[in-house]
Amino acid sequence: MVRNAHPTQLNITKWVNRIFTITDSMSIPQKNLFQDIPGYLAEELAEVILESNNVRIERIVSKGHSSPDGFWYDQEKNEFVVLLKGRAKLLFEGEPKVVIMKPGDYVEIKAHVKHRVDWTDPEEETVWLAIHYSD
Repeated sequence: MVRNAHPTQLNITKWVNRIFTITDSMSIPQKNLFQDIPGYLAEELAEVILESNNVRIERIVSKGHSSPDGFWYDQEKNEFVVLLKGRAKLLFEGEPKVVIMKPGDYVEIKAHVKHRVDWTDPEEETVWLAIHYSD
C-alpha cells in the first residue's frame, strides 16, 4: 500500500494491479511469421493463419518456387499480398511488365485477375502474407 496516498490513487493502483494480473494469466497464443520454416521446401508452403466467412489470412513461404508453366491463378476472392522477406516476380495476364517484389512491397489482386508467380529467390526464403477477402 502507498502511504499518504489519496483514496483515488489507491483505487487506480488496485485497478492497474488487477489488469496486470489478468493480462499475465491470459493464454493468447503468440506466433512469429519467420519461425517454424522447414529447412527444405520441396514445394511452396501455404498455411492458413486465420479464417472466417469473408477473410482468409495465409503465410506463404517460397524458396526458388514459381507457378507451373502455363498455370494462372484465377481466384474467387480478392487478395492483398505483402512480401515480408526475400524477393519475387509476379506476372499478370495481359500486362507486359513483370512486377518485382521486395520486402515491404504489396499488391491488391482483385477476384478473377489472372496472375502467376514467375520467380522467387532460390537463395533465401520468400515469406508472403496473403489476405483473401470478399467485397
